[in-house]
Amino acid sequence: MSINWIDTLEALAVVALVTIFTRALPFLFFGGKKELPDIVRYLGTVLPAAIMIILVVFCLRNISLIAYPFGLPELLSVAMVILVHRIKKNVFLSIIAGTGLYMVLTRTLFIIGS
Repeated sequence: MSINWIDTLEALAVVALVTIFTRALPFLFFGGKKELPDIVRYLGTVLPAAIMIILVVFCLRNISLIAYPFGLPELLSVAMVILVHRIKKNVFLSIIAGTGLYMVLTRTLFIIGS
């Protein structure tokens, strides 16, 4: 299979332009000294938490509580994220600690299959 470099560069250019456009769009609409609409201000306060909840539900949706390992790696990792965040108040450290614990648990204690 040969790689057509021109098609690849065209695709990258389109992706780059769409990304730049979507990043610049809010500044075009709300830039300068204009006051933000109330709905935009409201969405800015509630969407980050809503997106995090959706991500957690998405990550935990396939846990089987009736089959080995009974969701223990996932639940212990979530508990680690909560604990580290409560103590250190650092989102990145919390995510790294939870991910690290999950990787260690699934590769050592809760090995599934071969």
